[in-house]
Amino acid sequence: MQELTDEQWMQRALEQARHGLGLTSPNPPVGAVIVRNNQVLGEGFHEKAGEAHAERRAIADAYARGNGHLLPGSTIYITLEPCSSVGRTGACTTAIIEEKIGRVVYGSTDPDMRHQGRADALLEAAGVSVCPGVLKDACDRFLRSWFHAVMTGRPWVTAKVATTLDGRMTRRQKFWLSGVDTLRYAHQLRLESDAILIGGNTLRTDDPALTIRTPLQTPSPRKKQPWRIVLTSNLLSLPPQARLFTDEYHKRTLVWEDVKDFRVLLNELYTRYGIVNLMLECGGRLLRRFLEDGLVNEWMQSISPMIGAGPDYVVPGDFLPDEFIFQREELIECGRDIIIRGIL
Repeated sequence: MQELTDEQWMQRALEQARHGLGLTSPNPPVGAVIVRNNQVLGEGFHEKAGEAHAERRAIADAYARGNGHLLPGSTIYITLEPCSSVGRTGACTTAIIEEKIGRVVYGSTDPDMRHQGRADALLEAAGVSVCPGVLKDACDRFLRSWFHAVMTGRPWVTAKVATTLDGRMTRRQKFWLSGVDTLRYAHQLRLESDAILIGGNTLRTDDPALTIRTPLQTPSPRKKQPWRIVLTSNLLSLPPQARLFTDEYHKRTLVWEDVKDFRVLLNELYTRYGIVNLMLECGGRLLRRFLEDGLVNEWMQSISPMIGAGPDYVVPGDFLPDEFIFQREELIECGRDIIIRGIL
């Protein structure tokens, strides 16, 4: 069997990390793989804040496979610098040293300056070889929403819009703009999000459920339905019989009235509710306010092959105060629709 490179093993660790998308906030989704003589001893991913991190899950998996005695001298691949502080779980550097793992390879560096680089010093002092920065760009991109939240105190905001070719957001009749495949993709985004935000007008007009129903992947049984956040200028105008207030997930609905400062709101969503990934599914006027405040990080737009639909535009009104340059990262043919996704 051909010996795999550090980059190939790190790619496997990234595949582990993807299993944690949408589950770990306010912690990052991290994956780990332990290898010796080109064989996997154990692997795992962080699944929930307050529970074992990826490194400890990989170590536990090695013991479960009967490979615990092979851990001394092995190599562990981790998508993020291992934690060196004690929180609700023990420091992962301590577990690595106790198991006598000989080499640590990681991708991203911890953005928190209080911890950055501490793992290297602790591990090297214990005789563990450390190799940072393997597949750093890929790991950084995967963790960018968490990096953003840690460094700004606000969630990463993704605007999800569905439009016609001429930029309309609605149809003349109450039918979906998007095809079935695109709707499944949209539910996958909900699966990876911590919260969905709409305005009062969307609630009154559409009575949305804002739940995960038909994603591309089967949700983990541990995945909670996302928070449903409603912003309104008039709380009493919201219909009390709306699904967000009456369904089995009604306790996951939050309402804010007459918000003046969206930055303060986003800070509270992160610090109080642990929301790292926030998706906007709001109408054009509310979306415009987020754009005007420079608070949209990512843009996902599905374009359906029709012209001359309803009256509502993606961003209504005159020119925005600033231009936003879209850096495309994905272009997907999704059934009859096209999806473009990237950062602003």
